[in-house]
Amino acid sequence: MSTWITTALGRRLAALTLTAWLGLGVAGCSDGGPQQDRLAVASGSGEASPREQLVRTGEALADLQGQNGLSLTITSAERDPAAYLTVRGNLKNDGAETAVVPAELRGNELTVLRTGPSLAGATVTDFGRHKRYYVLRDTSGHPLTTTGLSTLKAGESVHVFMQFPAPPASTTEVGFQLPLFDTATIKISG
Repeated sequence: MSTWITTALGRRLAALTLTAWLGLGVAGCSDGGPQQDRLAVASGSGEASPREQLVRTGEALADLQGQNGLSLTITSAERDPAAYLTVRGNLKNDGAETAVVPAELRGNELTVLRTGPSLAGATVTDFGRHKRYYVLRDTSGHPLTTTGLSTLKAGESVHVFMQFPAPPASTTEVGFQLPLFDTATIKISG
């Protein structure tokens, strides 16, 4: 009986992990444009997820200012059962002219530099444990974050995400850093 339970739990965990990775693959391939949001809402049951409710109500965990009129509003930081922390937000050009998304946002890791523009330079810090977490990479070295950002027109906003290893469950707040942006302390949900 205990072997059966272990096998069943192992299969469920493997299915959950596979589902999470497939979901990340689809999200990572997206350009983060408005169509992605319409698809996410259309595929739902009609009820808004907690993340969608945060975005709709305008509540933010943090507002960070960057260079050349760019700003990042962090809308959620969710810990999931597969031990990942996903930070979501909106990158916006508040300036009057088209802004180039700085190359520094992808960090300086050689493997990631070869994968093109991304937000792979983001980190979260568990201050209590003095530990910094970097954006996760897949087996090909591609960062698990929004990719392909090059420019934003004046007033344009795109939804972005970054995925990290989750700190221990006892950690409820982390520091968030993205090169060339302000830093912030954000609260983890889930």
